[in-house]
Amino acid sequence: MSTSTTASVSTHILDTSLGRPAEGVAVQLSARRGREAGWRALGGSATDADGRCKDLPAPPEGTTHVRLDFDVEPYFEKKQADAQQDAPANRDSDTFFPEVAITFAVRPGEHYHVPLLLNPFGYSVYRGS
Repeated sequence: MSTSTTASVSTHILDTSLGRPAEGVAVQLSARRGREAGWRALGGSATDADGRCKDLPAPPEGTTHVRLDFDVEPYFEKKQADAQQDAPANRDSDTFFPEVAITFAVRPGEHYHVPLLLNPFGYSVYRGS
């Protein structure tokens, strides 16, 4: 929850190759105060069955930039292992994007919902509501 002196951040992931939420993806949140400052890891969560992280930590007062790091390689490896049971000869064994890092600017008092639309060979993000 944002306050007048802090921002808040939420996210969810949709696997567009399946048209379903991506469950079990680890997400880390980091913050910094200013473009020249170092990143400070604040903690993380994992996506639930609906693809949402509902318990990301709040950025501290004075945060100007936030980074979300999505560890998508284990998600795709599990998805690939499940698919190989059905058609092992038709599957590629590499994950093209093993991780996705999204950095964005924040202002106190605002909520930032940043959805990740993900597929094995691409991704897209936007500021949601």
